[in-house]
Amino acid sequence: NRHDGFAARREAGRESAGSGALIGQTRVKILVVKVSSLGDVVHAMPAVQDIRRALPTAQIDWVVEPGFAPLVRRCEGVRRVIECPMRRWRKNLFSGQTRVEWTAFKADLHTAAYDAVIDLQGLTKSAIVAWAARLAPQGKRFALGNQTEGSSYEVPTRWVADVAIKLPVHTHAVQRSRLLCAQALGYTLDDQLVEFKLLRQTGIDAGAINTGTNCKPCVALVHGTSRADKLWPEQHWLALGQRLMQEGYALALPHGNEAELARSQRLAYRFGSDAHVTVWPTLALDDLLDKLGACTGVIGVDSGLSHIAVALDLPHVQLYNFETAWRTGPLSAMKRQVSVYGKPVPTTAAVWTAWQQVVA
Repeated sequence: NRHDGFAARREAGRESAGSGALIGQTRVKILVVKVSSLGDVVHAMPAVQDIRRALPTAQIDWVVEPGFAPLVRRCEGVRRVIECPMRRWRKNLFSGQTRVEWTAFKADLHTAAYDAVIDLQGLTKSAIVAWAARLAPQGKRFALGNQTEGSSYEVPTRWVADVAIKLPVHTHAVQRSRLLCAQALGYTLDDQLVEFKLLRQTGIDAGAINTGTNCKPCVALVHGTSRADKLWPEQHWLALGQRLMQEGYALALPHGNEAELARSQRLAYRFGSDAHVTVWPTLALDDLLDKLGACTGVIGVDSGLSHIAVALDLPHVQLYNFETAWRTGPLSAMKRQVSVYGKPVPTTAAVWTAWQQVVA
């Protein structure tokens, strides 16, 4: 019976999707649910900027995993970040500590009643959060009504939603969130205006090398990623780095784990002791964001850190070993960021040509 009730609400809700009932209202409260992961959180940020343009007085809150909360706090327009350690809870689902933390989380979540709760994740964990949120008297829960190509999707997100919105199957990750919010709240997207508005601190040293009167501009080489089949060969990084240094750039080598640190150290050693190369220390996410933001540009494999470079609007070349750049790479409206695909991997020459394009 509960499932039938959810289904009935879903079918009725679809008819009202895109009605734009909130447009023109003041003090609208919107809850965005996008709890993880790093790249996915970044990809949801343009949707927040779209909402702000359509509803300038809206109050936008965001539920996210604690590890990514520093990033969301830097997203302009987010009023409140509500941390939800779902990953930790799943490891100790029935423990007393988990129950205490869940109760505290719900109390925090219920400090506001929302006119719209928008589940941008499309998974069971995000559906649970959307279900737990408190609605205003005329409030509604919105969610994805179908799976898009290359994305994860779980049916409970539709059961919880008052309005389940179907999107084109072949949809970019950034556009997926933008389209869902636009249809839920009833405004029209401007496809040529894609803004992340990820804020950075100024005055940060990127690790560029001081050479007397001048400080070399620094390019970060993001070589680390969660999947081995997304890596770019070390000899390619060496060839590219040497060419960058010949053109007057210094190099920065970030890392996120022990294996990436070892690769950074290996590359720095092979560049030579007199090379203008800095291996960054282990950094917290917000410090890493600021360090990256101080760079002249970034060249990197498909990874969360590369997506941050896009959100910071840095000149950026993103490397793909698979034909998936259409789904997660820079959109065509972004002129300072491009993707390069090659099989089995992009060539150094192709990456260099793309770099010249984005810094032109």
